[in-house]
Amino acid sequence: MVNTLGDLYLQARDRLLETENGEYAGMAARELVSTLSGRSQEQFLMDRNREAPEELCLRVSEGVERLLAGEPLPYVLGEWTFYGLPMVVSPDVLIPRDDTCALAELAIHHGLFLDPAPRILDLCCGSGCIGLAIASRLKDARVTLADLSREALAVAKKNILLNHMGGRVSCVQLDARKAPPAFLGRFDMIVSNPPYVTAAEMEQLPRSVADFEPHMALFGGEDGLDFYRDITSIYRSVLKPGGLMCYEFGMGQGDAVCAILEENGFTILERTLDYNERERAVLARYGRKEQ
Repeated sequence: MVNTLGDLYLQARDRLLETENGEYAGMAARELVSTLSGRSQEQFLMDRNREAPEELCLRVSEGVERLLAGEPLPYVLGEWTFYGLPMVVSPDVLIPRDDTCALAELAIHHGLFLDPAPRILDLCCGSGCIGLAIASRLKDARVTLADLSREALAVAKKNILLNHMGGRVSCVQLDARKAPPAFLGRFDMIVSNPPYVTAAEMEQLPRSVADFEPHMALFGGEDGLDFYRDITSIYRSVLKPGGLMCYEFGMGQGDAVCAILEENGFTILERTLDYNERERAVLARYGRKEQ
């Protein structure tokens, strides 16, 4: 019988142990109880002997069943953390992953040397996690989050409000594979984590990705490089002289992405690894900066 928050945690953990290992079961159970009760994990530990309301018990039980059905934990919680920032997430956007921190860190490091009040475009923004991470560190930057999906932009707008960045971060609907509208203006930097999964890889995606995450944000064409070709050739027109292009890419795609950049007049400045020591991001300069 569930009486306390601690009891509720143990019940959820034991249920998850039917299909998961102990480490994941414990972590997921803590996240469910703490997040769904509106507590941090530290508060949950302090309050573990408090009574568990019946409504919370029902919500945690529903969450456990969703996890057992294969749904990713961030979608069950409706939120996740990226680069230290809280993010609303839904099946309309990809789950922010630690791998993508490599792109954010690369953009932030070079963004520190941009002119004052730089304009930065996060193209194929999804939840907006990359652009918001950049804005959180470059305090004078003006960041535009852009995506073709209206549903993704609705999530991004929630994250702007959640992180109190409405004064410096805005949203616009754009097709990354079509000519940018004139009103967009010019930018000091474009960052993008575009769809890059190949046709063959789409057939082998883990069920948690294939069944729940938006395919629109995953499929990058037969070789996974369609968006890099189009963005690089089309969106270089909105970069200021000497402007920067910063991409995330999939495993083994680094040389091909760099070749696309160089073919379009870019100079590669840096290639970097993610936390798993896999090459994950590149930054390049377009033309020469005006003096």
